[in-house]
Amino acid sequence: MTTSRADGGRRRLTRIAAGLLAGLVLAAPARAAEVRVMISGGFTAAYQALVPGFEAKTGDKVETAYGPSMGTAPEAIPVRLARGEPADVVIMVGYALDALDTAGKIEPGTKVALADSRIALAVKAGAKVPEIGTLDTFKTALLGATSIAYSDSASGVYIEKEMYKTLGLEAELARKSKMIVAERVGNVVARGDAEFGFQQIAELKPVKGITIVGPIPPEVQKVTVFSAGIPKGAKHPEAARALIAWLSSPEHAATVAETGLDPIKAR
Repeated sequence: MTTSRADGGRRRLTRIAAGLLAGLVLAAPARAAEVRVMISGGFTAAYQALVPGFEAKTGDKVETAYGPSMGTAPEAIPVRLARGEPADVVIMVGYALDALDTAGKIEPGTKVALADSRIALAVKAGAKVPEIGTLDTFKTALLGATSIAYSDSASGVYIEKEMYKTLGLEAELARKSKMIVAERVGNVVARGDAEFGFQQIAELKPVKGITIVGPIPPEVQKVTVFSAGIPKGAKHPEAARALIAWLSSPEHAATVAETGLDPIKAR
């Protein structure tokens, strides 16, 4: 009889413990997501400044792969996606993201414009700073440069295919210009491998050993929009939406502006 009571008590305790455990499981927070992001250079500084706050607030972990918005380099975002690399968010030049969307590789309705970016000219720190405040002085400076570097992303494609032609200096400048693949143009200028370097302001600002002369004249300036979107097949779409909302929040516009970009939400 005593044994029976003891067995019954153990069974009741077991049922109570199981109920408590089930309650704890139901009350436990959802498992943190590992959000995979592919990002091109222009928005990188702002992204790196904002991601730690997102991770602290949400508990999610953000993993990042860097590469240009276009081109055929192995690191280029379209190339990464084409070979099946996983991504929950892509952050890249707006029209390159539009191309992925048209190709059916982006979830409908997930594209968000984050910031505008402008092109600037840089020289090595300590070098003579050219005058580029007007179109005429800009053209004179370019003609006098011994070598010019530009990126393999949006700004460089524009310079090579459009700006030189607009200036009427394509023949003179093409032979002393070089597209830099998968490296910041500022690093090339800092080493002395190019006298002039063109890239978006936000990509030049983090580089040591250079002087940013200033934005190129408005007559030939190219404003690039950086946007974010969620690729088809993203494993963590809700966490991806939360990250995009964080990056585009008006609360963070000042941080984005400090990196050399013009926040879309702040306009």
